[in-house]
Amino acid sequence: MTMKKPDEHSEDAALDALLDAARTAPPEVPDALMARVLADADRVQPSPAARAAPSSGLWSRISDLVGGWRGMGGLVAATCAGVWIGWSPPDALPDAGALILGYEAADILSNTAELTSFGWDVEEG
Repeated sequence: MTMKKPDEHSEDAALDALLDAARTAPPEVPDALMARVLADADRVQPSPAARAAPSSGLWSRISDLVGGWRGMGGLVAATCAGVWIGWSPPDALPDAGALILGYEAADILSNTAELTSFGWDVEEG
């Protein structure tokens, strides 16, 4: 015994007819239900927090100009890095003080101290 396969086109047409009927007459929501839903939504909504009056001090205005505490933190980090690099510059950077004063900085530590401390300057034979 074989089962007869239903026609797919007739099922699609029936479904389209049902959906068209649902679109033309949307279900009515009772007013009491809508009032309860809106009251519940109002209850769940967070209330706006009270904002403090903006401070008009000098540091507050400067902080607002640079972007708040995040901007101030970035400026502090950049200042610390600049002081550190300026105080003890890497070998690849020139000495800023010597450039300003117009003379070249001499090496205070000689390279020979490193060689003589291990006796590498003494050769056998």
